[in-house]
Amino acid sequence: MRVMSAVGVIVGAFLFCVCCPGQKKQKEAKIQADTSVVGSDGTVYVTRIVPVPTTVSPEAQKMLARPMSDAAAPDTLAERRSNTDTWQTGAGKAFRALYPVNVTTQRIAGVPTKVITPLTVPENKQTRVLINLHGGGFNVDSGSLTETIPVAFMTQTKVVAVLYRLAPEHRFPAAVDDAVAVYRELLKSYKPSNIGIYGTSAGAILTGEVAVKLRQLGLPMPAALGVFSGMGDFSQSGDSQALYALNGFSGHLDPPRPSDKGPEDYVGSVNVRDPVLSPIYADLHGFPPTLFITSGRDLLLSGTTLLHRAFLRAGVDGWLVVFEALPHAFWNNPTLPESKEAHEMMAAFFDQELGK
Repeated sequence: MRVMSAVGVIVGAFLFCVCCPGQKKQKEAKIQADTSVVGSDGTVYVTRIVPVPTTVSPEAQKMLARPMSDAAAPDTLAERRSNTDTWQTGAGKAFRALYPVNVTTQRIAGVPTKVITPLTVPENKQTRVLINLHGGGFNVDSGSLTETIPVAFMTQTKVVAVLYRLAPEHRFPAAVDDAVAVYRELLKSYKPSNIGIYGTSAGAILTGEVAVKLRQLGLPMPAALGVFSGMGDFSQSGDSQALYALNGFSGHLDPPRPSDKGPEDYVGSVNVRDPVLSPIYADLHGFPPTLFITSGRDLLLSGTTLLHRAFLRAGVDGWLVVFEALPHAFWNNPTLPESKEAHEMMAAFFDQELGK
C-alpha cells in the first residue's frame, strides 16, 4: 500500500491497494509504526511513515503533500504525447515569463530543433553553444522548453534543443544518431571547448550515450556534460526504482523490471550491455567534466549516483548534487524555489567549463 496524505507518506514496497477516501483514512489510522520484513529471497516488504519534510521550501512541501491515486491509469501513446505537449507549452510560457528568451525552430543537419536564445548575448559568449537532449521517456518531449529556457537565460548562451526521433517508432540508436548529427554540424561553427551537452531523464541518459558514441567516432569531446536525473545501465534497475514513482512516493508504481531486460520500446533487440546504450560499460577515461543532479525521492536517484561513481572511477571530474526529498526532474516545475537553485547550479557549471 502506498498512500499520500498531507501529514505524511505511508509506503509499502510491492504491496499495492486502491482505496476510496474512507478506506484510505482507515488504513492510515491503522498504520502507526514502521515495519520491515525481509523475505527468503531478499525481497523487502516494508511500511514506513514519512512526514512531509520541513527541510524543503513551503512550495515543495505543498507539492509533496498533494494526494495522488496509486491506481494504474495508463494513457495511450497518442494521449501521452498530447497531454505532454500541452503541459510543456504551458510550463514553457511560465518559464518565459520568469526568464525572457527568444524561441525559434530550425533544422540542423536535417534534424528538427528548437533554438533558445537570450534577448542579449554578450560578445564573449557568442562563440559558445549548449545542446539540450530533452526528457520524456524517449517517446515524448517533456523538456525542450522547460529544460532550456532557464539555462539559456542564466548563462546568456544559445541553447539548441534536439527534437530527436522518438520511440517506439524509432528505437535506439535513432535518438543518439540525431544528436550526433547536430553536434557534428555545430562543430563547423563552434570549437568543442565552447560546446556543452546536457539533458534530463531520458535526455540525461542520452547525454552519456552520445558522449560514448562521439568517442567511438573519433570526434572531439565537448567541454562539459550535464546528467540531470539519469542513469547509464539498462541491464539492471537501481534500488530507487523499487521505492519511487515519477512523483516520488505518490502515484502508481510497478515492481522493477527483471535484470537484463531493458525497455523494449527504446532498446529493441540491442544487447543491454552495449557500451553506447549503457555507458557504465564503456571506457569513460578522458570524458569531460560532468555535473550530476538528482533528488532524494527521484526514481533515478540510484542510476544517477551509480553513473557518477563510474565517472569517478575513470578519473573524470564529476560533481554530484542531491536535492532533499524532491521527486524526479523537479526543476521542470517553475513554482519551486529549488528549481531556480538547480538551474543556477547548472548555469554556473557551464559558465565555469565552457571556453576554458
